[in-house]
Amino acid sequence: MSSASVPFWRPDIHADRRPALLARGRVKAALRRWFEERGFIEVEAAILQLSPGNETHLHGFATTLIDNAAENHPYYLHTSPEFACKKLLAAGETRIFDFARVFRNRERTALHHPEFTMLEWYRAGEDYEALMTDCAALMAEASRAAGATTLRWREVEADPFAEPERLTLHEAFARHAGIDLLATVSKDGATDRAAFAAAAERAGIRLAADDSWSDIFSRVLSERIEPHLGRGRATILCEYPISEAALARPKPGDPRVAERFELYACGVELANAFGELTDPAEQRRRFEADMDEKERIYGERYPVDEDFLAALGGMPVASGIALGFDRLVMLVTGARRIEDVLWTPVAEPGRGGA
Repeated sequence: MSSASVPFWRPDIHADRRPALLARGRVKAALRRWFEERGFIEVEAAILQLSPGNETHLHGFATTLIDNAAENHPYYLHTSPEFACKKLLAAGETRIFDFARVFRNRERTALHHPEFTMLEWYRAGEDYEALMTDCAALMAEASRAAGATTLRWREVEADPFAEPERLTLHEAFARHAGIDLLATVSKDGATDRAAFAAAAERAGIRLAADDSWSDIFSRVLSERIEPHLGRGRATILCEYPISEAALARPKPGDPRVAERFELYACGVELANAFGELTDPAEQRRRFEADMDEKERIYGERYPVDEDFLAALGGMPVASGIALGFDRLVMLVTGARRIEDVLWTPVAEPGRGGA
C-alpha cells in the first residue's frame, strides 16, 4: 500500500493501490443493488448548504456564493447530507439513500480525510433497530463483494458474517472503565460534571480543569471503551446519553438516553444512527447550545438552517444512519490508511494539486 508521503499517481504506487480501488467499486455496486432491491431510492444531496451542521466539534469548509446581482453570500460544503435528506422525508419520500461526498475540516488521520464518502440512508415510519439489521447485512454484502472473509484493521479482526454484539453505553462504561455513567445524568438529561470527573479520576483518566462533562465522556470513550469494540465481531454501541445525541429523540421509558447507536468493527467507528428527532423547538435549543459551546472553544459558530427546522416540523417519524463508506472499504480490503482506498486523495498543503 502507498505511503502518505508518496504521490498516488506514481505508476508503481497506483499499481499497489489498484486492487483495493477496484474492490471499492464492487462494494459500492453491491450496496447500491442491496438498497434498490428493498425499495430505496438513491438521491443526491446538494453539496453547497447554508449551514455545514451545528455540532460543537464539527468543522466545515466555508465558501462564497455570488448571485446575479454580484452580491456575496456565505455558504458551506456540507459535512453530511442529513439536513437535505430529512427535507426529502418531509416532502414525502420514505426510503432513501445517498453516496454523498462530504467535507470536514481539521480532520486528517489514518481514518479521517478532508473529503470522503458518507453512505446515508433513511427509513420513514421505521424504528432505529431496523438500521441495526441493515448494518449487519451491509457488512456481509460488502465482504462478499470484495472477496473478504474477515474485516481487518491493523492487527484487529472481526467476522463480517457474525451477529453484532449489542452493548449500551451504560454497560460499556461499567465493563471497561468501572464508571456508572447514568449516575451522572438526571431524568431531565442534565449532567453532573463534578460527579463524572470524580468517577473518571478514580478510574485513572487524566482530566483538564476546564473539561466539560462532554469532554470527559469523549475521553473515557476513546481511551477505555473504543479499543475493546468490534473485536471478533462487530459491536453496536447504543443508548447514548441525551446530551451526546444532538439529532436523536429520547428513548421511550428512559429520557436520560437517546435512540442513538454507533457501529464498530475492529475498533473502528463505522456508522452513527438515530431515531430521528422531529421537534423543531427542541432541535433549535440543542443547536444553539452546541453553537454556544463551539464559540466558547473555537471562537466561531455556524448559522442555523431555518429551512431545515421548518421542514422538521413536517417530517414523519423516521430513523436514519450515516456510514463511513471509505472506512468500510478499508476493513474489507485490509487497508491501513484511508488514502489507500481513495482514487485521488486530497493533496497535503505544499504538495501541489490532488
